[in-house]
Amino acid sequence: MSVRRPLLDAGEAGMRTAARDEVASSAPQPTCRRRLLLAGGALAALSLAGCGFRLRGPQALDFATLHINTPPETELGAQLRRLVATSGTTRVIEEAEHAEARLQILGNSRGREILSLTGAGKVREYQLVQSLRFQLLDKSGTPLIAPTSLSARREYTFDDSQVLGKEQEEALLYRDMQNDLVQQMMRRLAAARRAG
Repeated sequence: MSVRRPLLDAGEAGMRTAARDEVASSAPQPTCRRRLLLAGGALAALSLAGCGFRLRGPQALDFATLHINTPPETELGAQLRRLVATSGTTRVIEEAEHAEARLQILGNSRGREILSLTGAGKVREYQLVQSLRFQLLDKSGTPLIAPTSLSARREYTFDDSQVLGKEQEEALLYRDMQNDLVQQMMRRLAAARRAG
């Protein structure tokens, strides 16, 4: 028996080693996996670049100077000036008569409508609405963009027991809507071309 036991132990150890070698050889090596991931990433990047995809960034405007009739102290005025400055091609000036183009904000309004009520007659949901109306004129007063209205809507639930939190949520939703509207306006300004 003493002779058989070492042979069995040696045989079992050999089988375990062979099984481990098979598992190790069938699993991809870390360097091989890394190469496959890098090759896949490079292939994805090339295919996206080949189809014309690029991240949205600041859009160039067709005019060198722009006058905005909204004061820079307001949230909307500051945001517009910041986005125009990041375009890299246009700077905002305060004298309307020297600007190549004039952006006129004709209206910026916010509203809140009741969407639904509880059985007790209390407000359950509100819908927030923000509208922005603007036009773009060239130096001679010819419209590059006719008066245009943009609007955004957001819904949120209301709870009387969480009034402060809901006021903050409403302020965040209004800020989000204004960001959306300003981005839409900037895309339209980038598409506007001067005559001639």
